[in-house]
Amino acid sequence: MAKPPARVPTKFKPKVCPFCKDRAQEIDYKDTGLLRKFLSDRGKIRARRVSGTCRQHQRDVAVAVKNAREVALLPYVSLGAEKGGGRGRA
Repeated sequence: MAKPPARVPTKFKPKVCPFCKDRAQEIDYKDTGLLRKFLSDRGKIRARRVSGTCRQHQRDVAVAVKNAREVALLPYVSLGAEKGGGRGRA
């Protein structure tokens, strides 16, 4: 039997933290436009591996999102994904 071809490792470009790259940009809970980039369509905070932020800035983003939710600048849950599939009761 013939062997399957070996996988060639592909070179990938590592993600660079947008906050480390642009040092002038600060994480502020009042900047909802910036914080929405780090939320999923359902309102969950995106993971580090998805958003590309470093460890410290991911913590800062999470704290800022939680503060913005507390003062009602961001929703806790997005109701836009209500219809279609899911685990809801029928």
